[in-house]
Amino acid sequence: MAGIDKIFKKGVNVAAAVFLTAACHNTDTTVADNNDKLYLHKGDSITSLAQRILVSNVMQAIQTKGVAGAVSFCNERAMPITDSVAMAVHAGIERLSDKNRNPANAIQTPGDSLAWQKLKAIITDTLATKKHFVLQHSDGNIYYYKAITIAMPACLNCHGSKDAGIAPDALAAINQKYPADKATGYKMGELRGMWKTKMSNTNE
Repeated sequence: MAGIDKIFKKGVNVAAAVFLTAACHNTDTTVADNNDKLYLHKGDSITSLAQRILVSNVMQAIQTKGVAGAVSFCNERAMPITDSVAMAVHAGIERLSDKNRNPANAIQTPGDSLAWQKLKAIITDTLATKKHFVLQHSDGNIYYYKAITIAMPACLNCHGSKDAGIAPDALAAINQKYPADKATGYKMGELRGMWKTKMSNTNE
């Protein structure tokens, strides 16, 4: 665990420093057509950073502890890692899904439900070139949403078919750690969830 934490902390410190240097020059305050790109760029930078660090740590856990051990790692460390990145970049970061594994990752608000339906439509639209967008909620804040898809075969070790894709020991670990799990049965390329990043609608 110490080795994983060391890798995580180093990744946060270096990547966050690069992100913050660029983000401090952003001065938009509205979500108008002419500055959507600025929020999209900022949101994509944040979620890409969080995803790189999270995936790196999960892959390290698989290599050192096996898939079943990685399930336990995700149960204990996935949300703290995301929260640490959020603190480093001064933004709110969540991973949400209608087929959540952790109950804390369930879609609950009307705004998030709207975003989820929009992402599902985008994913099935073969002409869509962007898998992300920004919305302004009633609280006045800007929220960035980005699709999370099953992008690597390794994802199916924990999110594939219970009958063939997930090893028995990994499935046992999932059932033990997440009794109400919904996050299985996926295939490559399918929509798994979404990133949600809260960005205050004020000058930065």
